[in-house]
Amino acid sequence: MKKKIYLSSPHMSDEGYEQEYIKEAFETNWIAPLGPHVNEFEKEIASYVGSKHAAALSSGTAAIHLALKAAGVEAGDIVFCQSLTFAGTCNPIIYQNAIPVFIDSDYETWNMNPDDLEKAFQKYQNVKAVIVVHLYGLAADMDRIVELCKKYSVTLIEDAAESLGTTYKGQHTGTIGDYGVFSFNGNKIITTSGGGMLVSNNAERIEKVRFWSTQARDKARHYQHSELGYNYRMSNIVAGIGRGQLKVLDQRIQKKKYIFDFYKRELGHLDGLHFMPINDWNEPNYWLTCITLTGKVKPLDIILKLDEENIESRPIWKPMHLQPYYEKFDFIGSNVSDDIFENGVCLPSDTKMTDDDLDRVCSIIKGLWK
Repeated sequence: MKKKIYLSSPHMSDEGYEQEYIKEAFETNWIAPLGPHVNEFEKEIASYVGSKHAAALSSGTAAIHLALKAAGVEAGDIVFCQSLTFAGTCNPIIYQNAIPVFIDSDYETWNMNPDDLEKAFQKYQNVKAVIVVHLYGLAADMDRIVELCKKYSVTLIEDAAESLGTTYKGQHTGTIGDYGVFSFNGNKIITTSGGGMLVSNNAERIEKVRFWSTQARDKARHYQHSELGYNYRMSNIVAGIGRGQLKVLDQRIQKKKYIFDFYKRELGHLDGLHFMPINDWNEPNYWLTCITLTGKVKPLDIILKLDEENIESRPIWKPMHLQPYYEKFDFIGSNVSDDIFENGVCLPSDTKMTDDDLDRVCSIIKGLWK
């Protein structure tokens, strides 16, 4: 069988940083859920992105859930959420028994369309929060989105699960709104196998999130709980992996950009093939290289052909307003996200890919145009 090429698989450091931290945890017997690596990983992520505070959690979804809770979102509240995203962005809205309203994307960013967000604010009154996504490492048009959230006094949550290391006008995504969410799932630009981080400049809210994430245990000699809590805290072992991965994040971003540039150079001339938008105010982390197709070759043609050659690719996220579970909720927009989904492909963007691997992928894709 031909060598497997992955979409985006875990990539441990060549230097073995992760193993050093894990070994330290074992040698000091810090195998319990909390420990020094958790505290240090929080500090290091906060320092890297330029946020004052961070809470290490079990997943990016958990981080969004507790961001909504920290924002005071309760049953019946309206939460505006980008439609073109993964279900982990909006499922926590339902956890809080709130009501999602889905907002379309624009072609300029592939992210939340500020014009549609403004229309949504004009339509709904009791809005508690907005969740904007930085899809595939591409920053949303944050100036206008921030302006609208401030105008209507609504909490802004950035789902930066896919955009760790991406900057918008020099500022890291995840630090522009009130709360920022990062994911360290196995396919992300750095991974802890599973895990997430919530960042904010609000010390009191982050401290409250840490409290909720450890089952909301009151300060008492016995186990006492005055609030509903969750088992959402990151473990010391997982945090150790994250600390090691963070040391090579800049290398991973550099390789992701190399992959994007390679594809653009080799495939950019193909009729009807268009690359995801890179704006001059945005320095992405290029997590996945994504394309849309408007000619005779269709997304499924590429996906199936690559699959025949033992190469992973996948469609663009199916918008949430098209999902069976969420189709009953309101959607504000003109179906741009539908169009990107129907015509989009995520190309293999694994940081372990060699030039030979990239040549192999490009050769297969070019063959569909012959």
